[in-house]
Parts: sequence; structure tokens; C-alpha cells
Amino acid sequence: MKIRVAVLIFVLAVFLLTATGWGRAHKKPASVSDPDYVVALATANRFLHAWQAGDLNDGMVLVSDGIRHSQNAAALEQFFSVATDRAFEIGAGRRTRGRYRFPVVLVSLREAAGSGAAAAKSGSSRSLSRRPSEIILVNAGENDWVVDKLP
Repeated sequence: MKIRVAVLIFVLAVFLLTATGWGRAHKKPASVSDPDYVVALATANRFLHAWQAGDLNDGMVLVSDGIRHSQNAAALEQFFSVATDRAFEIGAGRRTRGRYRFPVVLVSLREAAGSGAAAAKSGSSRSLSRRPSEIILVNAGENDWVVDKLP
């Protein structure tokens, strides 16, 4: 009798696990079959690399006319100016209405304000800054993608 109860409990446990999804295999991320995605992602990567390196000229080549006309030159120069070490993270993009949106995180090291005794004692006077944002790219024609929203 104890064996039947144990088998019944086991069968119920297996049934509940499979019914609730615990026993199912996890889905793999969808493979990218859209060639535009690859080109848009590469453009986002080149643009963010220009930001990382503080290269205004390379960055401006990848910016849409709408951004060039809506932003003043000083603001764009400030965006690309390098005062610290920088890095970036790009997440998986989504296509919406002919655009690609990529979540990004802009990471930078900054000299901490008040680098007094506490900073000298710890040996570091730098702070880490992480700014989540997004970058939007549009097709400018002939498989040429440009940044239409700055992160």
C-alpha cells in the first residue's frame, strides 16, 4: 500500500511540473534572419565606439540629418567629448515601424569629487557611472542605417 501511495505522489508531482511549465525545456532565443538587423546593430556599435573614443567626426557620419538639424553643435561636441574612461553595453534590438531600437547602457569612470583623505586611503578617487538609455536607428536608403536618437 505504501508503494502505491509513493508512486501516486510521484506521478502527480511529474504531472504538476509538466503542467506548470517547470518540466519544459526553455526556448532558445529566436535566430536573427533579418539582414537589416545585422547592419543596424553594426552601425549602433560603430557609433557607440566613436562615442567611447571621443571621435566626433566618425560619430557624426553615422547621425541622421534630423539629429544634425535638431541638436546644436555644442551639445553634439559635448556628447562626444572624452573626459573619462568609457564603455557601453548593447542589448538585443527590436524592429518597430522600420526602425531598430537597441537598449544601451553607457558606462564611464569619473574622478570622484572631493578626492580627499578617504579617497587617498582607499587608493581610488574614481566612481562608476551607469546610464541606461536606448539608441534608435533608421534606414537612410540602400541598406545604410543611421542613428536617429542619441542615447
